[in-house]
Amino acid sequence: MEILMIVAIGVLFTVGTYLLLSKSLLRVILSLVILSHGAHLLLLTMGGLQRGSSPLLNLDSEAYTDPLPQALILTAIVISFGVTSFLLVLGYRTYKVHKTDDLDQLRGSADE
Repeated sequence: MEILMIVAIGVLFTVGTYLLLSKSLLRVILSLVILSHGAHLLLLTMGGLQRGSSPLLNLDSEAYTDPLPQALILTAIVISFGVTSFLLVLGYRTYKVHKTDDLDQLRGSADE
């Protein structure tokens, strides 16, 4: 199961890096979302993929899952949702003001 997760994380980081290098502002925002999801899966995989019950219900120390990586990922998901919504509003406002989402034109270095 870990191998499948590692491959999925690699695909997410590859797609996120590819989109980050594009010229469109919306693609850059989507790449940050994809990279954050890849980081969430990386944290979950590094915490160990185990099957078991809650540590409060089971007295065996070997048969429970660690709740700390799940709590960290839940917090990271909430923070990335807030950052994503802020970036989408910022991108929309930039498009409304400048009438473009091309990063070269926004930078002012494009030949017109």
